[in-house]
Amino acid sequence: MSGAIHTVTANPALDQTVTLDALEMGCVNLARAAAINAGGKGVNVAGCLADWGLNATVHGLLGRDNAAPFEQLFAAKRIDDRMLRVAGATRTNIKLADLQRGGTTDVNLPGPTVGEAELAALAAGLADAAAGDIAVLAGSLPPGLPANAWASLCAQLKRQGAWVLLDSSGPALAAALANPPEALPDCVKPNREELAQWAGRELGTLDDVVDCARGLQQLGVSRVVVSLGEQGALLVDGEQSLLASLPPQRPLSTVGAGDALVAGLVAARSQALDVQDSLRLAMAFAAAKLQRVGPHLPPPQHIRELAAAVSLRTLAAN
Repeated sequence: MSGAIHTVTANPALDQTVTLDALEMGCVNLARAAAINAGGKGVNVAGCLADWGLNATVHGLLGRDNAAPFEQLFAAKRIDDRMLRVAGATRTNIKLADLQRGGTTDVNLPGPTVGEAELAALAAGLADAAAGDIAVLAGSLPPGLPANAWASLCAQLKRQGAWVLLDSSGPALAAALANPPEALPDCVKPNREELAQWAGRELGTLDDVVDCARGLQQLGVSRVVVSLGEQGALLVDGEQSLLASLPPQRPLSTVGAGDALVAGLVAARSQALDVQDSLRLAMAFAAAKLQRVGPHLPPPQHIRELAAAVSLRTLAAN
C-alpha cells in the first residue's frame, strides 16, 4: 500500500449538468432535469477514490464566494480539504447531456484570475508530500497562472519523492513534458485529441496513438494512458502496450469519465496492482462513472464486476 494521496485542482468548477431528451442547436430546448455538482478534475478524482474507500487530500484554488458546495462534498465524503480560498467565485461549467445521442456538450467558463502568490501558496501546501505518496495534477490552469505551473509543481513533487500523475492538456501539458527527465511526471493520461495536440499531428489510427504514446515513454514518462472514448483505453508501460475495452455502455452522463479513469489508476497504484489489473480497474471506474452524475461511483462490488468483464488486447510493436 502506498502512502498519502494528494490531488491538485488549480481551476475547479461547479458542474451544472442539464439533461435533455435531445439537444437541438439554435432552438429553445426544454430540460428534463438539472443538477449542480462540485467538480474539477482533481476534485472528481478524490470523490471517486472516496467511494472506493481511499482517502485523498484535495489541494487547489477555490473561490470564496461559492465554496459551500465543495465544502459539503468534502465533508460528506470525508475528504481532507486543503484547498486555498481565493477572491471571487469558482467558475461554472455547463454540461448539456443529450439522452438521444448519449453524448455531452460542454461549455466551460474561465476561472477567477490568480497569480504567482497563489502558485507559491499551492507549492507550500504540497511541501509535506513525501516518498511513497501519490500526487495527481489535474485539469486546466486558471487565468493568471503561467503555462509552466504544472511543470513547476511536478518538478517539486518529484524532488520530494512522490509518484506523479498529470492529466492536463494544451500548453500546460506541453510545458510539463518539456521538463528534464528527472522532473517528468511518472504517468500522463491524455485523451486522443489532447495527445494529438501535443504531438502536433493527427492520430487517426490506433497505431498512430501507440507510436505517439511510445514516443512519450521514450522521453522518460514511465506510463502513458490514453482514453479513447468508445474504443476504450490504451496503456503503454515498459515493453507492454495494452488496449482495454468493455461492451458498449449506455451513458447517463460522460462528464468525469476520464477523471474516474485517473482515480482507477491511482487506486490501482495504491493497491500495488500489476499493469493488467491496473488497466482493468481504471477502465471499470470509467465505465461505472457513466451511470452517475457528479463525482460519484456505484458500490465497489459493481466496479469489481465491471473490472472482471474488461477485455485486454496486447498490441504488437510496429
